[in-house]
Amino acid sequence: MIIKSLPWTVLCLPLALWSSVVLASPLARPTPKRPSGHGNPRPLVVWHGMGDTYNSPGMLEFISLIENIHKGIFVHSVYLDENPKDDQRACFWGDVNVQVANVSQQLRDIPELAGGFDAIGFSQAGQFLRAYVERYNSPPVNNLITFGSQHMGVSDLPLCRPWDIPCQLARRATKGGVYNEWAQTNLVQAQYFRDPNQLPAYFEHNHFLVSINNENSSTINTTYASNFASLNKLVLVMFSLDETVVPKESSWFGSYAPPHPNGTILDPKVIIPMRMQEVYKEDRIGLRTLDERGDVLLETCEGTHMQLKSGCWKPLVKRYAGGLVGGDSEGALRDGEQQVLKFQ
Repeated sequence: MIIKSLPWTVLCLPLALWSSVVLASPLARPTPKRPSGHGNPRPLVVWHGMGDTYNSPGMLEFISLIENIHKGIFVHSVYLDENPKDDQRACFWGDVNVQVANVSQQLRDIPELAGGFDAIGFSQAGQFLRAYVERYNSPPVNNLITFGSQHMGVSDLPLCRPWDIPCQLARRATKGGVYNEWAQTNLVQAQYFRDPNQLPAYFEHNHFLVSINNENSSTINTTYASNFASLNKLVLVMFSLDETVVPKESSWFGSYAPPHPNGTILDPKVIIPMRMQEVYKEDRIGLRTLDERGDVLLETCEGTHMQLKSGCWKPLVKRYAGGLVGGDSEGALRDGEQQVLKFQ
């Protein structure tokens, strides 16, 4: 499965341009009503990544493959708007805190999810689903799988091609104004931009990532830790050649260290791994509790960002999604040739 990353210049396009985007996906197909009680596969919620839509051909194909693995499973694809064009636009524009709150209501309104569900988040949707778990978690998440997500944010923007002047100008402007109030309530990607060279500004002005990571020691929300620690399993998937998520270790709660006072721009950037993060050591979000319990799994998929081959995602979906409610049985993983799905 490949989810194509859109150029960062997309963030600076006027909204009017988005109205001309034509999506090739069909209307969302209705999901048959199925009981989610004892002996049935646990329901699954999937949330698409940046630039995709809830009912794109890639998402519908992925759901179909899951339904083949776990017979009878109920799958819900999260949307921020039922209009596919507006759902795609919401990947870039909007207040993430409001979006997560709206999704929490969406999930509460689905009867099949009332007893809980497993969840899969692609790219930025991984930290959005984590925000749902920490802040709401009603109905509760059982296992959470995140693919190429930015749990400690991104510390740089995707590089532009040398001749792409508009991209370079947009990249420079975005980095310069990423922590102003407008960007922090309107540009989705700005709300998880964590620049190690501007940490004081990040702590002061960011209203999303700082919150769900409990990075502000004066405003720690203990509910986040108890809710997050209630997960059965947390599966964190990093892509080995990821150049879209910078640093790629953010998918495993890693981040760049702040620059040394005597450092230069030529110094190599040092990664602070998950177990050395303050939020982990002080167990501010319940991550340490999960890890010491043996319920955090760090997985690697070979390839670039969201290049998901069946040999990587299928074993994870088989093991950590669709388990029988009230039992330990798992769905059968069908053998076959390696397959790569293409998302929007």
